[in-house]
Amino acid sequence: MVELEPAGRTLQKLKDRGYADKYRAAGQPIHLIGIEFSREQRALVGFDVETP
Repeated sequence: MVELEPAGRTLQKLKDRGYADKYRAAGQPIHLIGIEFSREQRALVGFDVETP
């Protein structure tokens, strides 16, 4: 939710929590996808994708 944290932090949050770490040994490409929602607007307000 954008109202709870600053906008644009979704990918950093995924990296900090290590969500993709358990999939790295598989040798497959990993795509981090961060989606931000707004509680007030009730809509998607941000979208980031990264392939490390």
